[in-house]
Amino acid sequence: MNASPSQPRPAEWTETQGLLPSVERDLPAGRHQFHKEQMMAQIHEDLRTDRTPTRPALAPRRRNPFLRRAIVLPAAAFALAGAVAAGVALSGGNGGGGRAALATGPALTTQIGAADAKGAPQLLDRISLAAADVSGPTPHAGQFVYIASKVASTYPQTIDNKTTVVSQKLHSRQVWNSLDGKNGWLIEAGETSDKGMTLSSDTPIDSAYNALVKLPTDPDQLLQRIYRDSDAVRDHEVPRDQAAFVAIGDLLTESYPPADLAAALYKAAAKIPGVVAVDDAVDAVGRHGVAIARQNDAAGERTEWIFDKKTLQFLGERNVVVKKVADSPFKVGTVTFTSAITQRAIVDASKQVPGRAG
Repeated sequence: MNASPSQPRPAEWTETQGLLPSVERDLPAGRHQFHKEQMMAQIHEDLRTDRTPTRPALAPRRRNPFLRRAIVLPAAAFALAGAVAAGVALSGGNGGGGRAALATGPALTTQIGAADAKGAPQLLDRISLAAADVSGPTPHAGQFVYIASKVASTYPQTIDNKTTVVSQKLHSRQVWNSLDGKNGWLIEAGETSDKGMTLSSDTPIDSAYNALVKLPTDPDQLLQRIYRDSDAVRDHEVPRDQAAFVAIGDLLTESYPPADLAAALYKAAAKIPGVVAVDDAVDAVGRHGVAIARQNDAAGERTEWIFDKKTLQFLGERNVVVKKVADSPFKVGTVTFTSAITQRAIVDASKQVPGRAG
């Protein structure tokens, strides 16, 4: 993938001038960026152990490659975690010297693409073949996985007991992760300082490259493993099939799965009930493509993996509200999370940008 030379502005994005004041914020129950997972994981650990929240943020200590906050926590828990996380981030408590990227405009919305359940297996088969045909580099010890993207979230915001739905400005994100997942670096506009922040863990991260290469590439065995591990951590409010679909999506975004594993992940996804093909979806930088998606009826949201219509290359993903849910502030057509991968590479050192020395 080619790096974006500047921050594109998607045609669907609307923004207003200025930043909103510090307020209580609820994070959506759908897709959350990895750094917010870190923050919430650290906050919960701090609350349990009465540690001070000013210590450096740590990467979540995952026992398996399929743990994510949308699986572990129900929507109600995100409301509390979101409010606490906002307070810590705005006070600089993340240890990175940055501040949370406050929303600058109204909710991002989109036209909902038509879903086709019958077309999903055929599309996933084509995507799997395309993924298997891509020969990526084989990393060696000491190298890092580098991923650059553009991201934004939409969430409820409460001021003086009045709740509105607002969206962040689309912003850049760069992540470096060591092959074992113990070390890394994050630079995200509005979320960290300009120099970035450390990602670290004293135990290996199972979603890191070294763990991915050990996963089975037989689709049936792989799917069985995904269900087993996501069952161990998901909240009961998250449907089992949805948790498995989300788990696969996590391995396709901020990671660098080998070609044979990527192909197997798509074949495994085809076996999950409720997976559909979508005729048109738009990533965070405005690129139109086809999508593989699954709807979480309880949340009223559809998670979409977006692919180039011609090359079937993975572009990014988004969560779209497709059904009105009681007591939810989100309207149908709201995009609660959007991302676009702009570059994925193996580099020799943390903070090194592809094409430039260290």
